[in-house]
Amino acid sequence: MIKAILIFNNHGKPRLIRFYQYFAEDMQQQIIRETFHLVSKRDDNVCNFLEGGSLIGGSDYKLIYRHYATLYFVFCVDSSESELGILDLIQVFVETLDKCFENVCELDLIFHMDKVHYILQEVVMGGMVLETNMNEIVAQVELQTRMEKSEGGLSAAPARAVSAVKNMNLPEIPRNINIGDINIKVPSLSPF
Repeated sequence: MIKAILIFNNHGKPRLIRFYQYFAEDMQQQIIRETFHLVSKRDDNVCNFLEGGSLIGGSDYKLIYRHYATLYFVFCVDSSESELGILDLIQVFVETLDKCFENVCELDLIFHMDKVHYILQEVVMGGMVLETNMNEIVAQVELQTRMEKSEGGLSAAPARAVSAVKNMNLPEIPRNINIGDINIKVPSLSPF
């Protein structure tokens, strides 16, 4: 089972953190620091598997990682997971990000965090692998994007609400609103 997925840059700044096992926030920060130190000091020509740090389970857990340009993608898994399978899963995740963002970079992870989390949830949920077919993942992300665009997107909702209120054609502003047993007195409001 996957216990955690960590993505951080070459300087140790976390860009995506997902724990599938509960750890207190201060413990999570220590795990991130320890994991970065374990992974970053390794040469690029050595194996991409190593035992988990002392904070995340020691020899019962494995850290499986890939280093792409300025980002480390680290999966912390228990001993039941296949190292090569997880390495392939990291590759699928990165290639999916690359397809969705057209040459993914660190800034995409920062400015499109919601989309990155959605892609990750299509691949892994609750520490279990859901989907490894990149085309299926990309299709689901595109479907989600189309739905958001058809609804105007979440970011447009407050603007639509204000616009709808402004466009309401009320002869006068209601002073009292009665709903069943509830009586609401509306204070004097200035016109828009």
